[in-house]
Amino acid sequence: MFKKYYYLTKPGIIYGNAITAMAGFFLASRGQVDWLLLLAMLAGLSLVIGAGCVFNNIMDKDIDAKMSRTKNRVMVIGKIQKKRAAQFGAVLLLLGFLILNNFTTALALWSAMTGFFIYVFIYTPLKRRTVWATLIGAVAGATPPVIGYTAVTNHLDAAAIILFFILVFWQMPHFYAIAIRRLDDYQAANIPVLPAVKSLRTTKIAMLLYCAGFVITSLLLTIYKFTGTAYLIVALILDLTWLLICARGFWAVNSAKWAKQTFLFSLITLTLLSVAIAVL
Repeated sequence: MFKKYYYLTKPGIIYGNAITAMAGFFLASRGQVDWLLLLAMLAGLSLVIGAGCVFNNIMDKDIDAKMSRTKNRVMVIGKIQKKRAAQFGAVLLLLGFLILNNFTTALALWSAMTGFFIYVFIYTPLKRRTVWATLIGAVAGATPPVIGYTAVTNHLDAAAIILFFILVFWQMPHFYAIAIRRLDDYQAANIPVLPAVKSLRTTKIAMLLYCAGFVITSLLLTIYKFTGTAYLIVALILDLTWLLICARGFWAVNSAKWAKQTFLFSLITLTLLSVAIAVL
């Protein structure tokens, strides 16, 4: 029983967001790490993200059934009933908010609440209607490093804003790579992702522009002296490699294969950049 509820929370999304949240937390801590605060932030954030994913699963049950990569999710195959899932999601959300409220900061709590609201009540319904839903989802997905940062500082400054935009710019080519790779799925579910509404070329242009935005914002951390030279070197290597991979899409014979490579390197880039932010 535990396993099906575990997968309902989309653990891969939770773990990925935990990495970026820790990057923000360690950047704000500046070597003076409050480990109990870190655990509380991660626990609260993970519960809130898990709750958001539960409600997303409930709301997307019909379109998930039409896509090969999601047709075996527990909600689709009926292993969990809608009422039970909603109750589970509500408990996760309440516990997450309570932990963030009682053990972190007010701004971390409000950032988590904002991310949850945007993801569940704006992004999830709008992704059926508009190509711009991807950008809205990126805004929600950019809140974890801000939550990690403000759990320490309880205020927004240039570093928190830069972290936010790094994640926004990173998510767009990451999500578009998924859309290209799974284009048949999105078309079957009638979801208006960019490559379905416009064209592969338009999507590749957008990916390159967003990737360039990612490069610029990631370097701002050093320009504004929040990170050092070692971080700058790592960031430049990762940024330029990913930018080159994105540019190769215009000459790719097999766009789906190229999109998979782009997607995989995006994960490597974000993971290593997050570690660099945390320790360099």
